[in-house]
Amino acid sequence: PSQSYQVYNIMKMRPPQILPLILALQTNSAVAFTGSYSHVTSVGNVNRQIPYMPMSTSITVSKKAVVPAVFGRQKDSFGRLNMSTVATDEEEETEKKSVWKKIKSIIPPANERKKLLPLGLIFFCNLFIYTILRDTKDVLMVTAPGSGAEVIPFLKTYVNLPAAIGFTVLYSKLCNKMEQKDVFYTCTFPFLAFFSAFAMFIYPNVNVLHPNALIDRLAGILPLGFSAPLSIIRNWSYALFYVMAEMWGSVVVSLLFWSFANEITSVDEAKKYYPLFGMGANVALIFSGQYVKWVSSIRKALPPGVDAWGVSLKYLMGAVVACGCSMLGLFSYMQRNIVNDPESVDKTKKKGPKKAKVKMGMRESAKFLMDSEYIRNLATLVISYGMCINIVEVTWKSKLKMAFPNPNDYSTFMGNFSSATGTVTLVMMLLGRSIFQKFGWRVAALITPTMIGVTGLAFFGLNMFSGLFEPVAGALGTTPLMLAVLVGAAQNILSKSSKYSLFDPCKEMAYIPLDQESKTKGKAAVDVIGNPLGKSGGSFIQQILIFLVGNLAMATPYLAGILGVLIYFWVKAANSLATKFDEAMVAVEEA
Repeated sequence: PSQSYQVYNIMKMRPPQILPLILALQTNSAVAFTGSYSHVTSVGNVNRQIPYMPMSTSITVSKKAVVPAVFGRQKDSFGRLNMSTVATDEEEETEKKSVWKKIKSIIPPANERKKLLPLGLIFFCNLFIYTILRDTKDVLMVTAPGSGAEVIPFLKTYVNLPAAIGFTVLYSKLCNKMEQKDVFYTCTFPFLAFFSAFAMFIYPNVNVLHPNALIDRLAGILPLGFSAPLSIIRNWSYALFYVMAEMWGSVVVSLLFWSFANEITSVDEAKKYYPLFGMGANVALIFSGQYVKWVSSIRKALPPGVDAWGVSLKYLMGAVVACGCSMLGLFSYMQRNIVNDPESVDKTKKKGPKKAKVKMGMRESAKFLMDSEYIRNLATLVISYGMCINIVEVTWKSKLKMAFPNPNDYSTFMGNFSSATGTVTLVMMLLGRSIFQKFGWRVAALITPTMIGVTGLAFFGLNMFSGLFEPVAGALGTTPLMLAVLVGAAQNILSKSSKYSLFDPCKEMAYIPLDQESKTKGKAAVDVIGNPLGKSGGSFIQQILIFLVGNLAMATPYLAGILGVLIYFWVKAANSLATKFDEAMVAVEEA
């Protein structure tokens, strides 16, 4: 039977109002709808829209016309509601345009793609090389004759630091005499030449080049505490490789690449695309880790008597040189075709006024830290992280050598370790934003010390009470040593991934609510005192303990206690800083 209904938004209609409409649609008789056709957002599980018609409109339609209008498209000879088909076409066309607009908004425009693609490839090559070098340097030094993880604190303090200072002086002079592109070439070529020469000439002749006889005589005279410094001298070529690998990360990756990227990238482009570079860095970590693993597995096909690690080293350094040459080729391409292209690099666009960098000496930085509890708490976070990760990592690498004395086995494990670090960091970076939004700064800041504290103390516990964990290890089909190695690997992976995804953003966010003077002086103070003390503090502690007790294994209980104390002060500082951060943010919002 024909009835009249006032149809409005069906989502706002109550069941008694919707029921007559449904019953009418089930009949074959005509139904008269009087009134306005407003948006029908949902009928059943299908979303469609009925176009608006004036209030005075009154038409008669049948089921065949209404059902296609509401539930889908259907062409038939009944054309009293042709407007439904037209509306559906227009609606789908609008949806297609909307989807296409979203896709276009994600894809960079042509002028930006022209430089972002080669720049991203340069960054990928850079990080691929650095991961290979980082894994290889540990294998060389930790598994070297008469060496071990004990040498790492001494290397970082007495070899890396002077080398970094010397390069800083050299780099300043090069920048004064050369253009930036020439500085890039001049600094990169020596690295690639050294890594190539090391695999082809230095490593095959280490027995001739290393002063083994002299160091053996000195080791018989000097106390046991001097074993680490003597090991550095004995394996001087490995130590040089270690330093060059460390400096690749700080020189080529951090300094040369980012200086070039900032030179050709505007602030707006940096905000959009720099986070993607961070994601790409972890992808490079995964790929390079798997390459290291594959190279280490080649030894299985080698005949007896062949130095398997020497062959693996040639493959590894071959990949380093190949990626390095690719990186230089891409850099040269960008210099010729992109840097001077006004469509890709707008040199007239201002990137903001360059602020004078606040330079503070050690005394001024210490005074500023003492006067500001906020900055003091922030420096405590930075120092604690550097010391904690160093204390646990070096001890873990000593256990790693015990579990994998063969360099290829050690390298295979480190390849898997790098891939796992990249994967977990990618996941943590995706979760980091949600953690900040749902739980706030305090929880995000406490995750890293909690992660390092729990996993670090578990690792030290496995080392100190290995006998108690023999039943657990046996039930898992492994040994207490391997269980300690796996727990230490998990500790390192979780610590580094939480640092990149949570700790670093928390640290930078903490500067936001400060006034300009506190912001600039505070960051300078943390950089001058916090970073160096965090990196070298753990090394000095381990050096003192090694001289006192002889080796890292004997120092494990003391290191566990020191780690617990550091975590306590870290958590205390984070809670205090979180309270002050919240108060400062409220003050900023009210201002």
